[in-house]
Amino acid sequence: MEAKILLVEDDESLGTSLQQYLEGEGYVITRARSLTEARAADRSDIGCVILDWMLPDGQGIDFLKELREAGTKVPIMMLTARTELIDKVIGLESGADDYMTKPFEPRELIARIRVQMRKEAPGDAASAKEKINVGDLTMDFAQREVFFEGVKKEFTKMEFDFLRLLAETPNRAFSREEILNKVWGYENYPSTRTVDTHVLQIRQKLTDTLIETVRGIGYRLRNDA
Repeated sequence: MEAKILLVEDDESLGTSLQQYLEGEGYVITRARSLTEARAADRSDIGCVILDWMLPDGQGIDFLKELREAGTKVPIMMLTARTELIDKVIGLESGADDYMTKPFEPRELIARIRVQMRKEAPGDAASAKEKINVGDLTMDFAQREVFFEGVKKEFTKMEFDFLRLLAETPNRAFSREEILNKVWGYENYPSTRTVDTHVLQIRQKLTDTLIETVRGIGYRLRNDA
């Protein structure tokens, strides 16, 4: 089955050349030049979204949030001229799977697309186990749902991925740097404060004692069973 990508890019020259390059790699491209066109596009069988931040009728980050709030689970990659660290953090914490700044090397973009789409491929080792239970916590990986003491909790994409990392190996301590690398996908990530922020958010949704601070290392998910 051909892999389909929704490309949201208003720059005509860049959008056309990128579309031709991706089609040359075997992808089927649906092109949108604005938020209006992106919202109207048929996304029923899209395998990946490449999204510009600044668009003629709004910001791509708003479309990203809309997709995640609607339950869209396909990889979304931000492709933007915004290079400030805070913009990267906002993009990733809003649900982007990757963030590339312009100008970029097309071969690197292709490599990153393949990595993201492999993560979503059915039947791989990561998705073989669809549910996990740790004490009062239940995570449904297929539906990306979290239940605590039988009650469904609303989680952002990054919160879910973070909790999943800890829940798959309970009682193991992860350093903040390792968490950032495995969840956010960037080695030597510039700031570890985002990890602490996510721990606080997860504790507020579940309980203060589930994720334990390991002094001098980082965090672990407790399983006293």
